[in-house]
Formats: sequence, structure tokens, C-alpha cells
Amino acid sequence: MSATISPARKAEAPSISANVRGYAERVRGGDMGALPAVFGLVVLCTVFAVLRPSFLTAGNFANLLTQGAAVTVIAMGLVFVLLLGEIDLSAGFASGVCASILAILLTNQGLPWYVAVGAAILAGVVIGATLGSIVTKLGIPSFVVTLAAFLAFQGLVLLLIKGGTIIAIRDETILAVANKNLPPALGWGLLVAGVVAYAGLQLLRARKRAVRGLASDPISLIAVRVGALALLGGLAVYFLNVERSRNAAVVSLAGVPIVVPVIVVLLLIWTFVLRRTAFGRHLYAVGGNAEAARRAGINVDRMKISAFVICSSMAAVGGIIAASRASSVDPNTGGSNVLLYAVGAAVIGGTSLFGGKGRVLDAILGGTVVAVIENGMGLMGYSSGVKFMVTGSVLLLAAGVDALSRKRAAATGLR
Repeated sequence: MSATISPARKAEAPSISANVRGYAERVRGGDMGALPAVFGLVVLCTVFAVLRPSFLTAGNFANLLTQGAAVTVIAMGLVFVLLLGEIDLSAGFASGVCASILAILLTNQGLPWYVAVGAAILAGVVIGATLGSIVTKLGIPSFVVTLAAFLAFQGLVLLLIKGGTIIAIRDETILAVANKNLPPALGWGLLVAGVVAYAGLQLLRARKRAVRGLASDPISLIAVRVGALALLGGLAVYFLNVERSRNAAVVSLAGVPIVVPVIVVLLLIWTFVLRRTAFGRHLYAVGGNAEAARRAGINVDRMKISAFVICSSMAAVGGIIAASRASSVDPNTGGSNVLLYAVGAAVIGGTSLFGGKGRVLDAILGGTVVAVIENGMGLMGYSSGVKFMVTGSVLLLAAGVDALSRKRAAATGLR
């Protein structure tokens, strides 16, 4: 008598309710993710909207996005270093050094914008490679190395721009990055293309997992995600396409700021690197347990150097955006509260200071929180001292949530 072999059953796709229950269990187990940042962002926006209705105007919304763009980009680079449990205290003034190089080549040397941008980013690569090599090859803690670089780069900025000189930037392409807007129709077109691409990738991923017999997200959940993206994106584009100029006949201020799609592209690139490449998986492995990663054959030193290179390169991009917004470079470019806000943005967004946990999206969420505090309290007339105190309190709260979450995760066996 021959036995009948039944084919392996495919894993059933979990329902939306099952996904919600699974997320709730992860939160109870200590995996808070970006939930605190999102909750804080909603609370802050609600409070400022009630106390200052002008907070919700289209003009302020656009200003909010451009105001926090440079800090957000620098924070995106810091995520890679923080994932390893390291720190880069020089990222702020590294952006200032790269911005100074950009301004010198553009204004003093008269070189094309693409040459100046390439040189600025190359300077960031060199800075990151140097810092990473010192940390890994000499074994000096990153805190000490980057603190020394923080002081050195502050002096280098002064030397590059000759003391207190202010170098004006007049190149239209560079100035457009943080000061110009997309045509309204192009903003809608990019949104539609982005939503369609996201939906296609989600469906393709679900189909591949189903073919392999793995559990995949149900179509209903994918529809909810795509719908949420379309709704939020549509509201943002609609709001930004409102004419913000008092005299549109002279100059129009309607449209999505150019810096917004720039940040979105960087988000997509680095999210892909972290989630879909061997490099990203190795980075998380090193951040989780460097010795175990080394025994598994991962070149830990190379990963650390690469993280510092990415961090400083993103600092260079942030410096370019800051120079574009200010239309100049001065001795304070990259200084003041830039570094503190950038580190705060990454941590507030959900990236762990202990390593092994974080996403590039965290930097955007945290950067938005920092920008909302800065912008909202400015509208209410509070001094810089009060702003610093509130931002510091939010950062301490985020770090406390991270520490408590890790303890909870360890207690429940999720880590």
C-alpha cells in the first residue's frame, strides 16, 4: 500500500488584527520603536496648534521643513555610528568644514557647483575614513577621537574662511536646494509615483514570500499602508502647494520645498542599504555583539570605518543644505547647537545609544520633533534658553525610554 504524500501547506497570511496584536506584544515586551517619537510629535503639534493657530499655516509648515533639514540629514548619518554603539561628536563642525570648502570653491575659485559639491562630499569621506581608522586601528574611544576632532574642525573652519569672514554663496543651483520650491504639478507627480512604487514593492514582496511558502502581509494590511501614505502625502503636498507669498505676482512661494524630495531620496537609499543589503545586516550584527560578529567572519573594523565615512559624508550634505539656507558660510556654520540637535534627533526618533537598534527614519522623526519644538516655542515668544531646556528634557526622556525598553526586552527574553 503506497503512502500519499501531501504537499506542504503554505503559511497563511496573518490578518490585520493579528498584526496589531503582534505589534502590541512587541511594545509590551519593550520594543517601542518610533512610537514615543510619533506620540510626542502629535502632542507637540496639538499643543502648539491650540496655543498658536499660526503654527498650522502653510507658510510655517514649509518653514518647519526647511528649518530642520540640515540637522535631520546630519542625524541620518549619525544613525550609522550609533548603531555600532559609537558616537561622532565632530559631525557638526565636519559639516562646517565641508560647507566652507563648498563656499571657497564656488565663490572664491569660481568653480561649477557640481565640482564644489563633489569636493565637499569627498572631504566628508576623508574625514570619516580618518576618524574611523583612528578609532579602530589605535583603539582610542570614539568619544575622545571625535571630541578632539570637534575642537580641531572648529579651528579648521576659522582657518579656511580666514577668521570672521563671511563667504556669500551666489550659485543659483545651490541656493535653490533650501530656498526654492518644486512646481505644484511636479509635487503631485512625485507623490503619485512614490505611492505607486511603494504599493508595487509591497505587493511584489508579499508575492515572493507567498511563492516560498512564507507568511506574508495580507492585501488588506498593504492597502492600509498604501492608503495611509497616500493620505499623509496628499495632505502635505496640498498644504505646501498653497500660495504662501503675500504678492504672488512678484514671487510665488507655492510648491514643495526642493529639500524635501532630497531628504526622501536619502531616506530611501539608506533604508535600502540597512534593510536589504549584507552591509546593513552586518552593521546590525556588529552593533548587537561585536565579538560574535567577528567570530562569524564579519570584518568589524571595516564596518566601523564605513559607518564613520557615511556619517561624515552625510554631515557634508547637511553642511551644503545649511549653506544653501543661509546663502553663506561663516565661522559658526556647523557649530552652536547643530551637533546637539543632530544627536538628539537620532535618539529622540528611536535609535539606541547602546547600539544594534535604529533606522534612518528615526532621524527624520526625531529631527521633526526638534524642529517642531524650536519652531513652536519661537512662535510663542520663548527665549533660546527655554528652547534648550525643553529640547534637553525631551532628549533625556527619549534616552530614558530607550534604557527602560532595553531592560524590559531583556526581562521578557526579546533581546
